[in-house]
Amino acid sequence: MTHRQIMKALSGLLLGMFVAMLSSTIVSNALPQMINDLGGGQSAYTWVVTAALLAMTATTPLWGKLADLFSKKLLVQISLLIYIAGSVVAGLAQSTGMLIACRVVQGIGVGGLTALSQVIMAAMIAPRERGRYSGYLGATFAVATVGGPVLGGLVTDTDWLGWRWCFYIGVPFAAIALVVLQRTLDLPVIKRRVKVDWTGAVLLSAAVSLLLIWVTFAGDRYDWISWHTAAMVAGSVLLGAAFLVTETRASEPIIPLRLFRNRTIALSSLASLFVGVAMFAGTVFFSQYFQLARGLSPTMSGLMTIPMIAGLFLSSTVSGWIITRTGRWKVWLVGGGVLLTAGLSLLGGIRYDTEYWQLAASMAVMGLGLGMMMQNLVLCTQNQVSARDLGAASSMVVFFRSLGGAIGVSALGAVLATRVGGHVEDGLAELGPEGTALVQSGAGGGGIPDMAALPEPLRTVTEAAYGHGVADVFLYSAPFALVALVVTLFIKEVALKNDTGDDSGDREAGLPSGAARETAARGS
Repeated sequence: MTHRQIMKALSGLLLGMFVAMLSSTIVSNALPQMINDLGGGQSAYTWVVTAALLAMTATTPLWGKLADLFSKKLLVQISLLIYIAGSVVAGLAQSTGMLIACRVVQGIGVGGLTALSQVIMAAMIAPRERGRYSGYLGATFAVATVGGPVLGGLVTDTDWLGWRWCFYIGVPFAAIALVVLQRTLDLPVIKRRVKVDWTGAVLLSAAVSLLLIWVTFAGDRYDWISWHTAAMVAGSVLLGAAFLVTETRASEPIIPLRLFRNRTIALSSLASLFVGVAMFAGTVFFSQYFQLARGLSPTMSGLMTIPMIAGLFLSSTVSGWIITRTGRWKVWLVGGGVLLTAGLSLLGGIRYDTEYWQLAASMAVMGLGLGMMMQNLVLCTQNQVSARDLGAASSMVVFFRSLGGAIGVSALGAVLATRVGGHVEDGLAELGPEGTALVQSGAGGGGIPDMAALPEPLRTVTEAAYGHGVADVFLYSAPFALVALVVTLFIKEVALKNDTGDDSGDREAGLPSGAARETAARGS
């Protein structure tokens, strides 16, 4: 396939990925006002994000496995339809509970789009050339990440639209993606008898869900060390063990455990778990920082994150291009780990009145690190498997990244609520009698505050509390990035293959055999 043919086939896929990323980023800057209007608190704030991540995480391996068994094109289109249904109903939500439920539906669709994009790209493009096109995927992610918050902010700030249009606005993009995919993506399907491991899918979803529920409410509704913790952790462990037993016996397991015998795949999955914590912490909590700590509008809040997205865009595109030319990828993983750890550490020192240039520099460093690690962890995994396991292996890395993000958002959201509460109490205590009077009047009560309605002394205290609290979140995220860096050091660099795997996988993707492609490559 020529570059033109590949780009034509990828056009609808990239549009679908844009829709998937947009679903998360467009609501980020609308969340404070959204939760305030629906009467929710910090727990609801994090669960609006976590619910989508949880559904995405739990279903990603299933989508990946289905991609090895059924038509990839049909599965992508089904994912888009699920996303559209969830988005339309989410825009009609009248309570945080209803909104969270709709976000679960959205997350199921996004899980399919995220996993299948990696799978289809791997089926069409050899690993040696994939770095170049992974750069396009990273660039799409970056555009959606920077465009989503700005677009969401504009919609929220526009009186005749409002935050509900943050859900409606993605529907036309999804519809266009459906049409484009129908016209441009042509992947012949090899018919074979299949058996989906539904038991494994249910057990995996239950184990992850119970773990996230525990992390979210621990330290708030019950103590970290309590019978609730013991019951939920034990239940999650038992469900996880049952899942592992099921996978060893299933004829078509959701996650083929044999893949973990490969050191590169095992370490890449582990690194993705820790990268996910840092990745989603940056995209979720910046909106609270800029709106609640710095008093900016949702639109400006989105614009303020441009340095991070610019770094991500630059590093993902440039690293993909250079990897295609040189075939060397490990140096980018290690360099990305160093930059990600450094960026989060720098962000751990910000306050509500930190100079913006210092903040921008720290965000840019963090973005550069993310761009170098995200797609390349998927690339080195895909390079290790045959075409028949591309779906399972690709979705496995995405699964662990999403799992890290879901756990990170839940745990760090709980940390933020606790830290902000403590900082508010400390700030009010420093005000003396005036602070005591505010406490007695209940002015410092829970929930996402409406900063414009707060009296001046309390507003300053609350801004300082959120500035310090979000900084604590980034500081607690830095060790996870450091662990990801250490893990990547032990990944052995293997030369990127010049074909997509065995010929059966090539035929399913509508490609010539690996030998034929190598001959064509030498001829060009």
